[in-house]
Amino acid sequence: MTTVVLADDEALLRKAMAALLPLEGEITVLAEAENGEEAVEATLRHEPDVLVIDLEMPGVDGLGAVAEIRRTRPNQVILMLTRHAKPGVLRKALKLGVQGFVSKAAEPSHITFVIGALHQGKRWIDPDVSALAVVDDCPLTERELEVLRVTGEGYSVAEIAAQLHLAQGTVRNYLSNAMQKTQTQTRHEAARYAREHDWL
Repeated sequence: MTTVVLADDEALLRKAMAALLPLEGEITVLAEAENGEEAVEATLRHEPDVLVIDLEMPGVDGLGAVAEIRRTRPNQVILMLTRHAKPGVLRKALKLGVQGFVSKAAEPSHITFVIGALHQGKRWIDPDVSALAVVDDCPLTERELEVLRVTGEGYSVAEIAAQLHLAQGTVRNYLSNAMQKTQTQTRHEAARYAREHDWL
């Protein structure tokens, strides 16, 4: 028997999964959550074998919830449901150690199968999701992304340099490169551009 917590803000879909998954296989749904905060709380309280979580949720999204859960339960098995899998988002999820990705359009029997596979220590990425993941359109380096991430929080060059332990000149170089690659005029525009393209 595999225990599961379901997190999805679409009540109809969540309720349908809660009803159908136990019929498809040996699954017990311990709790349901309708947003990221509830997903964190339910996962930490019930300690399920597998957390099935929607990527797009209001407030704290699926990635935010996973990052929070990882701090307390680093080995939590996670299956992420996604409708629009953008490369940047998938990269973030993989970095957070998400073991499985399934399209929200999948049949309950398929979701049940994947939950079982993940519980046995395997990984699973649906073909339609992985096809999107390999289209890596981000021209920025990790360092340039890091500097833009902090820029987006409103820090000055001096503050960014202090925070990332870099020289101010180095920070300016990274910002200049990022602005050239995104064809923007200011570092804030570059950060916005990167955010809009799901690179940050």
